[in-house]
Amino acid sequence: MKLPRNVSAQDLIKGSKKLGYEVTRQTGSHIRLTTHQNGQHHITIPNHDPLKIGTLSAILSDIASHFGISKEEVIETIL
Repeated sequence: MKLPRNVSAQDLIKGSKKLGYEVTRQTGSHIRLTTHQNGQHHITIPNHDPLKIGTLSAILSDIASHFGISKEEVIETIL
């Protein structure tokens, strides 16, 4: 599945709330999200519009790994 090219940090934050992530802090332009589903897990998202493809791919892979699902399922759920 091809990654969308126009995803902003705010879009990703809104979508990740479907998986239980909540904003826990912000330092400069980096926003940290935490979930307690399947154990505690943190992701850090740079507040950019749009996110670089490599950055988006790495974040989605990290989420998929934590939940034990494929990256495609993560994309369908949050984007």
